[in-house]
Amino acid sequence: MRRIGTALVTGASSGIGVEFARQLAQRRCSVVLVARRTERLEQLAAELRSRHGVTCEVIAADLTADDDLARVEERLRDPERPVDLLVNNAGVAFGGPVVKTSAEEHDTLLRLNVRTPVLLARAAAETMAGRGGGAVINVASMAGMIPGAPYSAAYAASKAHLLSFTQALATEARSRGVRVVALCPGYVRTEMTEGVQAAGLPGVVWVPVERVVRESLRALATGRTVVVPGLQYKAVHALAEALPTPVLRALLARTIGRVRNDALGKPQGG
Repeated sequence: MRRIGTALVTGASSGIGVEFARQLAQRRCSVVLVARRTERLEQLAAELRSRHGVTCEVIAADLTADDDLARVEERLRDPERPVDLLVNNAGVAFGGPVVKTSAEEHDTLLRLNVRTPVLLARAAAETMAGRGGGAVINVASMAGMIPGAPYSAAYAASKAHLLSFTQALATEARSRGVRVVALCPGYVRTEMTEGVQAAGLPGVVWVPVERVVRESLRALATGRTVVVPGLQYKAVHALAEALPTPVLRALLARTIGRVRNDALGKPQGG
């Protein structure tokens, strides 16, 4: 694919989004940083300008709000300031039994994990196709590859939607020069996984955020549509596909339930 001149990264104030911005800036890409927390974005922009001499633009936006989402769509469509890569990273995760998750949490999750990446990817792909090329990376999850994952029903379903959407868009957009990748990481040490980190899971389950981003950018360059970072999760994915679905669900219910109790139950009991 052609060189990435400018990349727009959502959820750029922490975790995977920050690492995408850093690795892209190392490659001398200009970056458009999108998130709610303006101060963090400004700090990251200053760091990238100082270290790499790249142009950084900050867009403070709550992507669950229609007006803010529309502003980012408009930026992606701007013909005077073309975006060559969209990284759809913004997202939220709620765990636990379905009946214990509030309607407001479900609504936020659906807006941020489903509606937002679909509309932004649509705007980017349409504009990029008109220019003859570009790329989109949608940050999904290993959870989206597991049918009916218990204790993360809404989150897993939202990521399954994004994975399926990405695969379809990749097929549709390929002939127009637009590459589309679904990034499906397992456990990564970020703010989003702090509760799980507190459960003391063994080190082998964690994939460094640097590797997650590096493998996704490599997949973009080599033309792969779905990337699962880390050998351990490639093995988990293969095992999940081999096991009968009822067995897989039972195993996950027991494992995830134990992790959830360790992460949430112990602090509450203190």
